[in-house]
Parts: sequence; structure tokens; C-alpha cells
Amino acid sequence: MARYTGPKSKIARKFKEAIFGPDKALTRKNYPPGQHGASRRAPKKSEYAIQLMEKQKAKYTYGVLERQFAKTFDRAQRKRGTTGENLLKFLEARLDNTVFRLGIAPTRSAARQLVGHRHITVNGSLVNIPSYELRPGDVIGVREKSKSLEVVTEALSGKTISKFSWLEWDKDKMEGKFIDFPMRDQIPENIKEQLIVELYSK
Repeated sequence: MARYTGPKSKIARKFKEAIFGPDKALTRKNYPPGQHGASRRAPKKSEYAIQLMEKQKAKYTYGVLERQFAKTFDRAQRKRGTTGENLLKFLEARLDNTVFRLGIAPTRSAARQLVGHRHITVNGSLVNIPSYELRPGDVIGVREKSKSLEVVTEALSGKTISKFSWLEWDKDKMEGKFIDFPMRDQIPENIKEQLIVELYSK
């Protein structure tokens, strides 16, 4: 399974956002990474550079590499509706992202690992593909043998309901339901999807 394994704090500092989760480095070093990051004046970015950076931010946020991201964009473009919104809807419907949104894992990378290690079920069947796209009505659960895993119990401690309106959570059964694709204003990520659409339309 291909995934980004480089330094996450540097990426977060580059975008000035905690895209991999809480990061103390953003407070301690609130300037871009690099030898001259703190003292060098930031050069003016071209339109292309701004658009590319937005795409990179979306890729790192959802843990998707270039080829898979391009395929997702192509599907979003062919689907009826606004391309940028469709893109984010498809990314939100990924199994690893939904496991993270439900609170079963503390981060998307941890969610990806849970899925890959066969701890997650969809409609009662084991699914170990992080990019698996959920459909409205799908039920996401924790495998019976995995419900006592420390990473799962810690993530779910104190959790009662889902804080995302397109998801439902059943605390007793330790399972959630993907009700429907979210609307753009329901997705909390700070991504300017229109810039990504403009980049791909060049």
C-alpha cells in the first residue's frame, strides 16, 4: 500500500495547518521549513504555484497519492454536479477517512492502519482496502476480536454521538452508519477545491 511516510511536521508547517492532527511544531516554529525558513522573506507565488499547493494540501490531508487523486478527480469531473464538491465528497466517502471521522481512530493514518490490518468491517464483512468507497446506508464496525484494541478503546473513550451530520454512531454496538455523501458546507477541511479544478483544467 503506497502512502506518504516522510516528516509530517514539515508538511504541516509548509501549509501552516495541522493537516495530520495536533502538532506542537506549528506553535514552536510558525514559519515554513527549510534552512532560511524563519528569516527569508516569502517570495510571491504564481497562480500555478497556489493551485498546485492546494492540490498538495488535499492529497496530504486525505492521505492520497498522485495517481489515485487524479483518478478520483476524473470521476468527480464525469459525475453530475460541481466537480470540486464531488471531489471532496468522494474523498470523504473513503473508508479510512470515515473510520477517522467516526472517532474509531485518532488520525487518518491510524484509521488507514486499522483498515489495512483487517480490524474494520463494512456491512458485516471484513474490508482491508483504505480507499474503499462507502455508499449511503453502509454500516462500518469494528471486528469483534478488535474491539478491545488499545488504539480503538482510547479513541472511543467518552465518545457518545457522531459530530458529523452525515454519519451515525451506535456506542453499544461500536458501529457507525454512512448516511449519505456530505454537502460542501458540512465538510470542515480548509480546502479551496476550485483552485484544484482550475489546476486540472490547464
